[in-house]
Amino acid sequence: MLAVCDQNMNYVYVLTGWEGSAADSRVLCDVITRSNGLKVSTGNYYLCDGGYTNANGFLAPHRGVRYHLQEWDGASSGPINHQEYFNLKHAKARNVIERSFGLLKGRWTILRSTSFYPIKVQNRIIMACCLLHNFIHTDMPYDPLESTIPEDWTNNASHVQLDEDFIDQVESSQQWNNWRDSLALNMYNEWRA
Repeated sequence: MLAVCDQNMNYVYVLTGWEGSAADSRVLCDVITRSNGLKVSTGNYYLCDGGYTNANGFLAPHRGVRYHLQEWDGASSGPINHQEYFNLKHAKARNVIERSFGLLKGRWTILRSTSFYPIKVQNRIIMACCLLHNFIHTDMPYDPLESTIPEDWTNNASHVQLDEDFIDQVESSQQWNNWRDSLALNMYNEWRA
């Protein structure tokens, strides 16, 4: 399953059907080339986890650098360089998808266990759960289950307009890595100032 959610924990794109052993980057390459696939406007990006390539439109954390929020819990020191600071901010911002998955699995027991349904039925179950999640999340002013998911749960995307140029391939580039490093350095310097 590949899922994208907005900052309000609503799913804006869900793709099911790939085997669990498929590489994240392979699934991502497939999803952006589909006619009904994920659309990423040129100049925008989605936050993604370290399993994905840091590529135009998909901002991944620095590899080999402290990242997950639980790695920061109880740490004796804060970020010691711009890469650690960037990864901390990235993890906090991307945490919304982890919380959203936590809500989804917390609400729908069928998603927490091995499924023996045919793959087509499994895909439909996942989609139905995501749609119901969005409906409940949008139409319930207070969701008691949401308060049980911690803010720093570990396990920002917005709607794009259809009249823009879209990214149609996922390839890491030195230019994109340099942009991420420049962004990280600027964020770190502002934090230290």
